[in-house]
Amino acid sequence: MSKTKKVLGLLLLVVSFVAVMAFIILSQPSFGGKISGERLTRVQANPQYQEGGFVNVEPQAPFNFSEAGSFLTESFFYDEIRIPPSSLPVLTVTASSLKTSPTPILKAFWIGHAGVYVEIDGIRLLIDPVFSDYASPFDIGPERFHPPPIVLQDLPKIDMVLISHDHYDHLDMKTIMHLAKQGTHFFVPLGIGAHLERWEVPENQIRELAWWEDQMLGSVKIVCTPTRHYSGRGLTDYKKTLWSSWSVIGPQHRFYYSGDTGYSKHFKEIGERFGPFDMSFIKVGAYGPGESWLDVHMDPEHAVQAHTDVSAKRMFPVHWGTFNLAYHDWDEPIKRTLQAARIAKIDLVTPRIGEFVYADRVFHSENWWEQVR
Repeated sequence: MSKTKKVLGLLLLVVSFVAVMAFIILSQPSFGGKISGERLTRVQANPQYQEGGFVNVEPQAPFNFSEAGSFLTESFFYDEIRIPPSSLPVLTVTASSLKTSPTPILKAFWIGHAGVYVEIDGIRLLIDPVFSDYASPFDIGPERFHPPPIVLQDLPKIDMVLISHDHYDHLDMKTIMHLAKQGTHFFVPLGIGAHLERWEVPENQIRELAWWEDQMLGSVKIVCTPTRHYSGRGLTDYKKTLWSSWSVIGPQHRFYYSGDTGYSKHFKEIGERFGPFDMSFIKVGAYGPGESWLDVHMDPEHAVQAHTDVSAKRMFPVHWGTFNLAYHDWDEPIKRTLQAARIAKIDLVTPRIGEFVYADRVFHSENWWEQVR
């Protein structure tokens, strides 16, 4: 056998091995399910689904080569403090403190990142809950800066979960599988039901909605509202599932959750249709560098503008302070949000992780991040 044939044979063997390993890895449950059957028909019929994937109403600026150098430099060579230098203050939420049945109020505490526990008019729910240690398909990658304020197993019966999109820092397989066993209902954007079914969530617990569609859970209306983002958990499912924000309307209270998003005209439309909201949970962190990134991950100043656009009374900032997923100091988002909120003269709260915020009560905010040194 010639030397060339040996080299080609070895190369073919290596390529085959890599292909087999990639197939095995991508077949793991954490990557989710494939859209097929009636779900695929519904996905393809949606007006936001074009040429094999979902699209935003306002397109994202194209990624250009002039940004590539900055992106790579910021990814590997940086001087920001992206991980807190010491422990964050976490207020433990005990199981006993949540045993009492919810009353017609709106209260919430921050689990970390985008995750929030909410009680609204007699309903218990979680927003984008991630209780795992890693925002990753495996136990590697971006690791939590802090533990959740309550152990997943200590949560009371959760009536519903709102999922904004299928990225790992928002859709956590282990958390979903645990809650599914309790009979929790999952409100998800179109297509994400395929992931939940892969994780053995019963079909009758999955509420899969497109933008502007709504369903009731008890006396509370849940509306799937637009956002400006993207989706994907693997190498072949980019933009295959829809992304969303959520407007939740109870008989006495209502709130808005932005999901991950760039700034867009959809905020004003949501405010006109469903506002005013008692509280908004708005994403403020994980932005930049480059215009294309800001188009799907707005900065704090735009987050404050979004809060104003949806006509919300109190702003509860989320999507910061838990995972190293961004190109800025870990506490830069809240500092810039606070400054922008002062200029806009809005009611911004800055709770510690696990600290309850009530929509109808005065909240005394503190700059607690300044003590993390």
